[in-house]
Amino acid sequence: MRSNTKGLDLLKSFVVVGVTVGALWFGFGLLTQPDLFADLPPNASKVLQALIAIALGVVGIWALFYAGNRIIETLPDRATRFLRPYLFVVPAIAVVGLYLIYPTVGTVVTSLTDVPEGEGLLYNYSQAFSNDDVVLNLRNNFIWLLIAPLVSVVIGLVFAWLADRIRFESLAKAFVFLPLAISFVGASVIWKFVYAWKPEGQPQIGILNAIWVWFGGFLVEIGILEEVEPIAWLQEIPWNTLFLIIIMVWLQVGFAMVVLSAAIKGVPEELTEAARIDGASERQIFLRITIPSISSALLVVFTTIAIAVLKVFDIIFVTTGGNFDTSVVAVRMYQEMFRFRNFGQATTMAVLLLIAVVPIMVINIRNLRRQGVGT
Repeated sequence: MRSNTKGLDLLKSFVVVGVTVGALWFGFGLLTQPDLFADLPPNASKVLQALIAIALGVVGIWALFYAGNRIIETLPDRATRFLRPYLFVVPAIAVVGLYLIYPTVGTVVTSLTDVPEGEGLLYNYSQAFSNDDVVLNLRNNFIWLLIAPLVSVVIGLVFAWLADRIRFESLAKAFVFLPLAISFVGASVIWKFVYAWKPEGQPQIGILNAIWVWFGGFLVEIGILEEVEPIAWLQEIPWNTLFLIIIMVWLQVGFAMVVLSAAIKGVPEELTEAARIDGASERQIFLRITIPSISSALLVVFTTIAIAVLKVFDIIFVTTGGNFDTSVVAVRMYQEMFRFRNFGQATTMAVLLLIAVVPIMVINIRNLRRQGVGT
């Protein structure tokens, strides 16, 4: 009787797998037919496609895992214990391999093989480092990496320390964290209006130029300046790169503050109280106790922001399009791929970014292992 029940469960599980695979296949077919939703209003069409995608991604995958687990449970206990972890791990590994490892290997291969006839494997790399524009992109990336993570961490640390001492801590943190909820594109559009420039005599819609023209006019009236003109902030080389870095700092300070605030709260009160009893000032406690105690969190925040900075694209593409000497490697990669159709150089830029990111990731992983994460 038990074997009949197991056989029936096994049959049901295979039926669920078959029906789910069929539903997934049918659903993907619907999503790839653009004319199917042509009769619906645009918003209704998008909502319906989103609902189908959610149903496929959530319900469909859950059904596959559920049925697979039921199939494994019909096997002997030893086989069930051995196979069950692989049921959940192998699909994730397959997805990572398909969407991360395979494209990475393909990118490296393309950067080495997509070269003019008769040239060597390193042709694209030699061309990249002998191109003045690419050297400028690398220099800008270095400036971003040198300034943005450090400033973000320092400001986030100060905010975290101060917020820990005020009454309305949650409200203050919410205001600082709010920019992080905005996409990079949205933040770039906001700051593009902040930096907006109009010729002299026209109304200044950019808040920075509006303040400058108003304040400059006051200085002219009292005789400190002879004249004042609006400034094209995003065209002022090399200061425009610093103005763009401000956008990244504005976005990342909230992240740094939240992580570091949690780390500060984890510092044992016994240490700070003992320091106060010994006569240490709040500044000395902060510099000699708090910061050393949260050094691991500082490193995690710094490396995380550094990786985001190395990959920065949206801010520059939306504000300047890479013009006025503001381009970075990611923007150059996009231009080589989609504007010049030079796939060899584009993949070379991607590999250079990968090479720059890997050491930072290694530092981050080692730091996490020292804290006991993943061991």
